[in-house]
Amino acid sequence: MVKSMTGYGRGESFSSDKKVTVEAKSVNHRFLEIVVRMPKQLLPLEDRLKKVVQAKIARGRVDIFLTLEETESKKRLVKVDKELSLAYYNALRELAETCHIPEKFDLEYLSQLPGVLNIEDEEEDLEAVWPLVQEGVEKAIQDLVTMRTAEGEKLADDLKKRKDIISGYVVLIKERSPFVVQEYQEKLTQRVKELLGEIELDESKLANEVAFFADRASISEELVRLNSHLDQMSDMLSGDEAVGRKLDFLVQEMNREINTIGSKANELIIARYVVEVKSELEKVREQVQNLE
Repeated sequence: MVKSMTGYGRGESFSSDKKVTVEAKSVNHRFLEIVVRMPKQLLPLEDRLKKVVQAKIARGRVDIFLTLEETESKKRLVKVDKELSLAYYNALRELAETCHIPEKFDLEYLSQLPGVLNIEDEEEDLEAVWPLVQEGVEKAIQDLVTMRTAEGEKLADDLKKRKDIISGYVVLIKERSPFVVQEYQEKLTQRVKELLGEIELDESKLANEVAFFADRASISEELVRLNSHLDQMSDMLSGDEAVGRKLDFLVQEMNREINTIGSKANELIIARYVVEVKSELEKVREQVQNLE
């Protein structure tokens, strides 16, 4: 199923003492770009998290916002900076000796000096918390993919309608194409007769000129390629792969063919059809930019 590149998803996961909340937002981007914002202590898990996203999404900028909450009081550790404590002690003794002051500092006094005692949270067990993170990310991404798929269906329906409109104009151009040579022959015959007056018209030379023009103005090959491109477009819109970039290229090719048709079949009615096709192709191009 064709998917859009825009969407939003949210997922939560719980354990006995933790809660992980993940929000995923995606927008258009030429390639796949994943930006993760998560607590510092979980940063070593970033590569694993990105692989979960890459397994489900092929294109677009995906922003992941992850928060980790402790549902129970977390153990906190008190650490002593032994080197700093000893440095304080030696400095104070040296100061006391220099100033001839009795040493009166004790353990309580030392413990209150800056940096001697530090309170730290217990280090996170990444292997234990990873299943929780993975579950939250997978839920958020699945939610995101569901939204992208729903939006993609709407885009695909619109593109199929525009493809049918273009196909209709291609039929009209093909039906009109024989009149290009016929009108040229009539205009050329009339002009030559006006120039020659009473002189007899050389039908063979006229026929050669018309044949040369017919070959030069033939748009049959362009019509065949254009129809082939439209068939490919239908197949892509009915498939399950990411087709945004392929369709973008295909639209460029269709624009090239219709421009060639317009320049070769220099005829008023066909020119009108060409303008309509180019207008629809521009709308298709704009919509394709939103596809994964």
